[in-house]
Amino acid sequence: MALPLALSGQDIIGQARTGTGKTYAFGVAMLQRVGKPRKNRKKPRGLVVVPTRELALQVTEDLVTAAGKLGSRILTVYGGRAYEPQIEALKQGVDVIVGTPGRLLDLVKQKHLDLSQIAMLVLDEADRMLDLGFLPDIERIIKLVPAERQTMLFSATLPGEIVALSRRYLNRPTHVRAENNDAEAEATPQTTQFVWRTHRMDKIEIMGRLLQCEGRGLTMVFCETKRACDMVVEQLKERGFAAAAVHGDLGQGQREQALRAFRNGKIDVLVATDVAARGIDVDDVTHVVNYDCPQDEKSYVHRIGRTGRAGRTGVAVTFVEWEDLTRWKVINNALSLPFAEPVETYSTSPHIYSDLGIPEGTKGVLPRANRSRAGLAAEEVEDLGETGRIRSRSRKGRDDDREERRERPARTPRERRRTRGGRGLEAAEQAIAEPRPVEEPFEGPGDILAEEPASRPVEEPKARRTRGGRTTGETPAPVAPEENQSPVIELPPVEADVTPRNEESAPRRGRTRKAGLNPEVTLGATPPEQAEVSGWDDEPDHEAPASRPQPEKIIPPSPFAVIFQSPDLATDDDEIAPSAASERAQNRRRPSPRGQGQQRGPRRGN
Repeated sequence: MALPLALSGQDIIGQARTGTGKTYAFGVAMLQRVGKPRKNRKKPRGLVVVPTRELALQVTEDLVTAAGKLGSRILTVYGGRAYEPQIEALKQGVDVIVGTPGRLLDLVKQKHLDLSQIAMLVLDEADRMLDLGFLPDIERIIKLVPAERQTMLFSATLPGEIVALSRRYLNRPTHVRAENNDAEAEATPQTTQFVWRTHRMDKIEIMGRLLQCEGRGLTMVFCETKRACDMVVEQLKERGFAAAAVHGDLGQGQREQALRAFRNGKIDVLVATDVAARGIDVDDVTHVVNYDCPQDEKSYVHRIGRTGRAGRTGVAVTFVEWEDLTRWKVINNALSLPFAEPVETYSTSPHIYSDLGIPEGTKGVLPRANRSRAGLAAEEVEDLGETGRIRSRSRKGRDDDREERRERPARTPRERRRTRGGRGLEAAEQAIAEPRPVEEPFEGPGDILAEEPASRPVEEPKARRTRGGRTTGETPAPVAPEENQSPVIELPPVEADVTPRNEESAPRRGRTRKAGLNPEVTLGATPPEQAEVSGWDDEPDHEAPASRPQPEKIIPPSPFAVIFQSPDLATDDDEIAPSAASERAQNRRRPSPRGQGQQRGPRRGN
């Protein structure tokens, strides 16, 4: 119906459900108008804008099949691939371009793509582009295309935004509808639908039984989030099924690898988000499972539209959780479906086996004898020139990243050339290996025979004035004892936890001590005349205070007896403190101040 109008050059708004051949409706007319390729013509004359990468590949395949005899040059441009192959193809000459809005605008901005000779513009799945927020990009692309053109807009549904867009940019369009007035609210009649109310923890077990039903071919499972897709794929693989995921967190090479493996039959379960609900036309898709309840009736129609295409039959099963009942009732009323109250279903419910033709006694794990699929690993990943590492939330992607990190060569350890003391590494090692000779210390009272560590630099003390007029950093030189003085007592080596003292680095504050040791660890007494000869402190600042008398020690007769000795502070003139009872008695004897010198008058009678 739309083909004669398209060949005549009229603007068209095409509306039909998925799987009815919308691609050929505009593809044949575009190839006929573009004609055979010419050597002197390098700029494209036909442009098809699609919302997703998978739909771009699907449309390109159909156009290549239709242009087999014409030899038209068709190029697909979309994100996720390297720019260089696409730029090289544009330089050689292109007749028709199929691409996503983002990459088209990038090539135009880089001045590699010229849209000034576009004669036919097609917007495929326009409602999906509006849902993804591509309306500003579409308006910019339309402004780059000549005003004298033929515009065709195709969509499964026709919301108000599409109508407003068609009135603004289309010239007297003809609305072609392939169904009745309620086409957008109808599901595919060749598809048998089942709606079950399930529990979240039991859905994967039901899936394991459902995938073993009789006559099942390729199956598509739709989830709401990317994380749910990865979770379902991991659990299905553990149960023995050949499954793969397609969602936005995967690189373009991984997405195309999964789709090729699905078309080639190496995997039979494709778990995807709504990104794959449009444009994926795979033969022999017999079952569609809505693992999560769709957001609205449009998503439901496009999901189950992946099966029952081109006159074939299919089965669509929808899982509805308890919290999604209200949303499902809205979808059910909009599509006039007979599932207002979904049947409560568990993995052990008998109607699962009877409705889907599952053999009795089937469990949720695929027997090893039936695991005949090669799996996703058998399909090679095409090198698309992607930048960065492959993105994935799955466990396999994380394991691959760990393997890459393990294969990296270890770094060469950095050799240390200098030490903290400023010396070279060889000099430090030599100083450690050769013991330092001990110098003869000054045999004076209280000297500590200690050696300063070689690695610690000697710090010069800061100059501070004392009461005696000299600075703290100036330590007087010790004077050797004379012959007529008494001999100096030599201290034996002491094994005690005493910090070494350095005369050059430790400044003395105020009055310096006569002996260099703490009184608690001093093992011998030093005579006063010997201290004067030593010359440690010739002119002390002030005299040392007299030592306090030590209290007399009390030795108890028994270690278990406790003796308290307190000073007697009482004297003979002290009065004994009265008790509380004696104070009250004394207060009663005292006359009241009110009654002294006053007498009460006679009482008045009544």
